[in-house]
Amino acid sequence: MKRINIALDGPVGAGKSTVADAVAEKLGILHLDTGAMYRALGVYLLDQGVDPDDRKAAEAAAAQVAIRVSHEKDGQHTYVEEEDVTGRIRTEAVSRAASRIATYPGVRRAMVAKQQALAAEHDMLVDGRDIGTRVLPDATLKIYLTASDEVRAQRRFLQMQEKGETPVFEEVLEDLRKRDYQDMHRETDPLMIADGAIVVDTSHMTFEESVDEIVRMARREYGV
Repeated sequence: MKRINIALDGPVGAGKSTVADAVAEKLGILHLDTGAMYRALGVYLLDQGVDPDDRKAAEAAAAQVAIRVSHEKDGQHTYVEEEDVTGRIRTEAVSRAASRIATYPGVRRAMVAKQQALAAEHDMLVDGRDIGTRVLPDATLKIYLTASDEVRAQRRFLQMQEKGETPVFEEVLEDLRKRDYQDMHRETDPLMIADGAIVVDTSHMTFEESVDEIVRMARREYGV
């Protein structure tokens, strides 16, 4: 049986990680959240007092710092130099740092190499911004998960409230649009719909409907 490698791309706030977790569990395969790897590097740089705008420092760190993921009972854990940073990678400061450093060619090369090595060893669903175009260009099943700007911003707004934050919706929406522009216009591996990818717009879908739709595609494609 051929290796199951599913590429899942999409913009910020599309729900890639949570949907991918549920899909992978139903299919009995691993889920690799590549965004967590960039966030982990963001945590490291911020801890070291390095400005994420310092491209040379970010690229040097990406090449040298040990970043790995581990699939444990409660999901993917992300480590930097053997420190578990899973609980720290979802803050807004880290999100902004990750979005910035992800534009640097040297950072992306280092991360892509790690991601491709993992996908070669395991059946897995890999989610991110350049999976179908760069990390797994030969994946049999490629999906572009998206939703309207307003729906994605509302999801992030509610997530921030659940964490005890006091966001302003208009600011969340503006930040999301800025990050979309940055992701889609970066010099290296910009976010785009990969050739052959199936677009799944979840604007008017429930979480369960989104998961079931992708599971159906995978089972039809791979016979799992």
